Amino acid sequence: MTVSDWSGAALPWFEDLATLKDRVGGLFRRAEPRRQVGLLLEGLIGGVERKNGWQLAKYVGDPAPWRMQALLGRTQWDQEKARDICRDYVVERLGDPSGVLVLDETGFLKKGSHSVGVARQYSGTAGRIENCQIGVFLGYASLKGHALIDRRLYLPNNWIEDAERRKATGVPGDVQFATKPKIGIAMVAAALDAGVPCAWVLGDAVYGSDKTLPVMLESHDKPYVVSICGNERLIMGDFRMHTAEELAAGLPADQWRRLPAGQGSKGPRLYDWARLRLFRLQSPPWDHWLLIRRSVSDPTEMAFYVTFGPHVTELRELAAVAGLRWTIEECFQLAKGETGLDHCEARSWHGWHRHVTLSMLALAFLAGLRARLRETQISVASGKANKRNLSAAA
Repeated sequence: MTVSDWSGAALPWFEDLATLKDRVGGLFRRAEPRRQVGLLLEGLIGGVERKNGWQLAKYVGDPAPWRMQALLGRTQWDQEKARDICRDYVVERLGDPSGVLVLDETGFLKKGSHSVGVARQYSGTAGRIENCQIGVFLGYASLKGHALIDRRLYLPNNWIEDAERRKATGVPGDVQFATKPKIGIAMVAAALDAGVPCAWVLGDAVYGSDKTLPVMLESHDKPYVVSICGNERLIMGDFRMHTAEELAAGLPADQWRRLPAGQGSKGPRLYDWARLRLFRLQSPPWDHWLLIRRSVSDPTEMAFYVTFGPHVTELRELAAVAGLRWTIEECFQLAKGETGLDHCEARSWHGWHRHVTLSMLALAFLAGLRARLRETQISVASGKANKRNLSAAA
C-alpha cells in the first residue's frame, strides 16, 4: 500500500511526510540535495512500479536520473545518521515496552560481479545458492506495527581480501570480515544502547546456533527466543548432552499444549508447543528453556528454540513471542514490494546503504500511517459504541 492508496483516509499524511523530509533534509548543507532527498522519498513511497533512477526521476519530474544517482553516489551525507533517524522515527510511532527486536537476513539477486558484496552464496530468499548480495537487518515489532530499523551489507571473505574490488566499490578501510551473528550483535547492542523499548529479542538459527548473541543478551538481562537446528546438542538437568530432536521425541503426550503463534490470514496460527528446562548457570529471576513447536497437521514437522527469560514466563507467552519472527519477513516483503528495497542500482558500499536506508525510511513512514489509521478506526468505533450505549440507556 502506497501513499496514493491513502487519499480517502482522514489522516494528515502529507504533513507527516513533510516533517520526515525535513528531518532527513537536515543531513545536507545545501538546499539542492535537501530537496532531492525529499523527492526521492516521495518516489519510494509513491506508486512507482520500479524504484530505479529513471522511473523515480520521471515520477518527480526530473528530466534525467543523474540527480537521483548523485544522491546515492557522490553527494556527501551520512547514511548512518539517516539510519538513526529511521530508528527514532519507528520508535516514536510504533514503540512500546512489549515490543520485540528481530534479526534476519535477506538476499538481493544480482547479475555480474561488480556490485559490492555480490557472490555465489546461499540466499534464504531464493532457497538456494545464487549470485546475490546478502543484507543483515534488524526489525522492530509491537502491537502498533512493524518496520526495519537497522541494516548492514554482509561482505564475504573473498571481498574483504580483494583490495582492488574494495577500492572500486568504496568499502571503508576499517570494514573487516564479520559473520552474520557478529553483525547482528552490533545492531542489537546499538538498539539497546539507543533505548529502543523492547521486551524480547528474536533471531533465526543463524543467530541462535552462535552462542555469542545469547551471551551478550544475558549480560544485558534481555530475554530472547532464538531458533536452533534439531541436531543442536543441549545440556539438561541430568548433566548429559541431548539433541533437540531427541528431547522432543521423548516427550509424553500430556506435555504438549495447542497454542496460537499469532494471527494469520485465516485466523490464529495454531501449533502444538512444549518446553523443557535447560541446565544453565542462571539465577533467579531468570531461566532457560528449550521451546518446541510442532505442526498440527504433520507432527514430524518441528521447530526448536532456545529461550531465556523471567522464570515466571508462561508457555503461552513464549509461543506468542516465537510467532513474532514472521514480522521481519513481512517487512522484507512489503519493502521489496512497496518501497524498492531490492531495486538498488548503486554498486558502491555507501550507495547500497543509502538506498536501503531510504527504503527503510519509506517503509517506516507507511507503517506509521497504518498505525495512525488503526488508532483512528478504533477511536471512531469506540465513539459509535458509546453513542449506542447512551441511546440505549436513554
